[in-house]
Formats: sequence, C-alpha cells, structure tokens
Amino acid sequence: MRIYFLSYTPAVLKLNGLYVGTIDCFERHVEINPCDKILAEIVPGDNLQPVNFFIDEKLLEKPPEFMDVYLTDGDALIYIREYACKDVKLNVIYQTRFYGNLITVFSQGGVYLSSEGTEYSLSPLPACFSSVSAEIKTIDGRDVLAIFGGNSLLIISDSGKTIFLNPAEQADFGDGLTVTTVFETCTAAKAICKFSYDGEKLELISSKTVETQPPEENILHFAFFESVLTRGDFAKYLDDGLKQKAGDLKSYLGEFVSVTVPPEKFYLTHGDVAAAGLVYPKSKNLFEVKYFAVQLNGGKISNIFPVE
Repeated sequence: MRIYFLSYTPAVLKLNGLYVGTIDCFERHVEINPCDKILAEIVPGDNLQPVNFFIDEKLLEKPPEFMDVYLTDGDALIYIREYACKDVKLNVIYQTRFYGNLITVFSQGGVYLSSEGTEYSLSPLPACFSSVSAEIKTIDGRDVLAIFGGNSLLIISDSGKTIFLNPAEQADFGDGLTVTTVFETCTAAKAICKFSYDGEKLELISSKTVETQPPEENILHFAFFESVLTRGDFAKYLDDGLKQKAGDLKSYLGEFVSVTVPPEKFYLTHGDVAAAGLVYPKSKNLFEVKYFAVQLNGGKISNIFPVE
C-alpha cells in the first residue's frame, strides 16, 4: 500500500525510529503494509510539538484529531494539519467588554476565544487569529463585535455568541452583511454572500460565485469540478448536449467537499486522462477520493464518467 505524507509546515518523517526524509505541502510516499503496524514520528520545526502514531488499519478507519486521512485507489494520504506548541503559557491577544460580555482571544498551545457574560463559552480559533484587530460594527441596526484575523472574520453578537466565523477577503456592514470569500481554485473564484441579521443569527439571503480569470484548456476539467463545488456557473463548461442535464450533475457527482489533482500513480495506471479527484467525507477526519474524468468536444465537456 502506498502511503502519502503531507504536512502544513515542513517536518522530518521517521518510521520505526529511522529518518526517512522531510515532508511538507508536496506529496512524498512510502510503500507500507498496514499489517506491519509501523510507528511514524513527525517532527516539525518552529518549536512545535512532534506527533507520533502507528500506521495500521485502525489509523485508516479512525484518524486522530491532528490529521486528515484520504483513502484512494487502495492507497492512503496522511495530512498533518496541526501541531501543538511547546510554549503553553497563557498569552492574551485581545480583550474587551462588549455589552456586558468579557471577550478574550488568547493563546495557550493553540488560539482560543472566551466569552463570559450571562453564559460562558470557550472555543478554538484558527491560527490566523494569533494577531487580530477588532471594531464594533452595525448589521441591520444592531451592534456586533467584528474581530479580524488574517484573512478570516469572527463576528460576536451583543449576547456574546459567535454568529460568524469564516474566511473573508472583504466584509461590508450596515444594511445586512456582505462578505466576499476567495476560493483556492484555478479560476480564482470568489463568493459574494449577503446575510440579514435578526439579533440572534445571520441568515443567507443571496449568494453569487464569480470566476475572476479563465482557465487554461489543459485544466478546464478542474475548473469545471471546482465550479460545481463552489456553486458557480458550471453549465458554461458543458456542450449543448450535456448542458440539458446540468441540473442532474450535482446529484450525479454527490456531496464532495474539495477537488484534488490525481497522484502520479493514477496516471501510470489509467493513462493520460482528463481526470480530477473528488473528495467525499466518510467520518470525522476521514475522506474518500473518487476520480471522475471528462471528454471534450470543441473545448466543451461532452461526457463525465467515473474512473474505476
């Protein structure tokens, strides 16, 4: 079985105590039999804590919290998406009182949000909130606390509850909330979403996906699947015959959550086909990758089929 290793930050990979190499955001692989129960240790830099685990059948069925596992074509990809910090002292990043609530963003091994008022809550935040700025804003005449961290936005209501936490390139407050989110797609697509607010929760009232650059022909099939995923105008990629069935494509492809490039082994097995990997959740931190290919006719997609 081929096991691929990925890490969000550069790290050293050891198997049964032996140095194998470094891993990062580019796939590296090793042939491993899960029945051998190999001990893997991954050691990052930047004063982060290493992680260790056995590569066995249990790992491929129920991954630990710090990783995502993707099953594909009899192989597996292990992605280490978080490491704990060795420095676990409490550091207050931001603190304010907002409508009687004590709002605190702090780090202690990770980044967290604490809200103390009539109720108390503690929740983890993405690492981008390790440095923040904050302002009191108004949505539909009601005050909210907007906390900006990197390219993400956290909005807290006057009752101290989190009502929004998402990536946001731009946010416009006032008559509703309009958020622009950038997708990591080959067309640099953006979603423009508008919400209304009743003082308790945000409600999506409109959404539009805009592709800001055309794809090159050799990656047109990736652009198509990403357009389906982001609810863009994917029908424009289809020829006249297939466009009539555009409404059935979402149910045909299923509820996939991301689009990925097939590994080298896929092309060695199936040849040079215009295919993409669609990622489907199986359980917490566990995903299955299925491959779909397309046929082109005059620069338009005329057929979509699974690659077995």
